[in-house]
Amino acid sequence: MITIRQAEARDAVGMQACNLTNLPENYQLKYYLYHLATWPELSFVAITNNRVVGYVLGKMNDDDPETPLDGHITSLSVLRSYRRLGLAERLMTQAQRAMAEVFGAQRVSLHVRVSNVAAFSLYKNTLKFDIKDTEK
Repeated sequence: MITIRQAEARDAVGMQACNLTNLPENYQLKYYLYHLATWPELSFVAITNNRVVGYVLGKMNDDDPETPLDGHITSLSVLRSYRRLGLAERLMTQAQRAMAEVFGAQRVSLHVRVSNVAAFSLYKNTLKFDIKDTEK
């Protein structure tokens, strides 16, 4: 059974391992810990057999006090053998809900490579994200 729960500091190593396995954008362990300490309500993990098999790392864009708070998805990753089970959608839904309920976020942003067809489809078609712009 796979459980989705709020991420904790003890999950950071597993989150990093999941990231290193799947993504070209990699972060030092302290980056995960910073997110978990600063916005503890916004990151979630998918766990099975005490192993992180997926995660979403969220934060709030609170740099400008003149603009409304917006959420941002820093990173989302699910191990290949656990894909197509709806985990990415469940993780994203939890993070988006927490951003709205805890911080009153009106919008959530993220960056995705256009070449990442599966992720692009998840965000655009399943989660109904609007495309603001694209980079080459």
